Amino acid sequence: MIVAERKPIEEIIDYVKDKQSILVAGCNECVTVCEAGGKKEVGVLASALRMYFMNQGKDVKIDEVTLERQCDHEYLEEIRNVIDKYDAVVSIACGVGVQFMAEKYFSTPIYPGVNTCFMGVTEERGVWSERCQGCGQCILGRTAGICPISRCAKRLLNGPCGGSSKGKCEISKDVPCAWQLIIDRLKELGRLDDYEILAPIKDWSTDRAGGPRTVVREDVRL
Repeated sequence: MIVAERKPIEEIIDYVKDKQSILVAGCNECVTVCEAGGKKEVGVLASALRMYFMNQGKDVKIDEVTLERQCDHEYLEEIRNVIDKYDAVVSIACGVGVQFMAEKYFSTPIYPGVNTCFMGVTEERGVWSERCQGCGQCILGRTAGICPISRCAKRLLNGPCGGSSKGKCEISKDVPCAWQLIIDRLKELGRLDDYEILAPIKDWSTDRAGGPRTVVREDVRL
């Protein structure tokens, strides 16, 4: 899932302090799971904004909505009949949702209410960690299901580097060395010989190095 974290309320206030009507828009997908942008968080942010404006002696209209997703046209259409009533929208979806809403409603200011961090997993309640950078050329079949692109600080395709020690990355004693994890899992799977095979140079054009990416499936297009 896409993991996000709440922006400081001071930053959000700075975006909207001169507005007279604001819509706080949440998303029922990833940001709900990581407790950054779902219906509950919409209510919390809206209340904080109301409190701020009340303390400033300003009468500002603040409404709330939580869409199923903000990355699909059909769900963004749900606010078409009301969006012109607002001077601004604070979207607490991920950066994808903020951008897609801004594209769809070009004349309305859309501000982000969260910082989008990474694609990751829920390790435990309140703890999320990165697992994927969406490089567009998955090598997990070769690395025993552990991604060196997202989990190695140097994104090494052949590792470990000389800086790792006792199974930890040189950047922090709390960060496991991705290549130690890969080696341990290859050994567990009886595939340690695969470690001796040098990885070819990666085609980074499938990553962000190739610019914004698009996936087209002709078999599902209408």
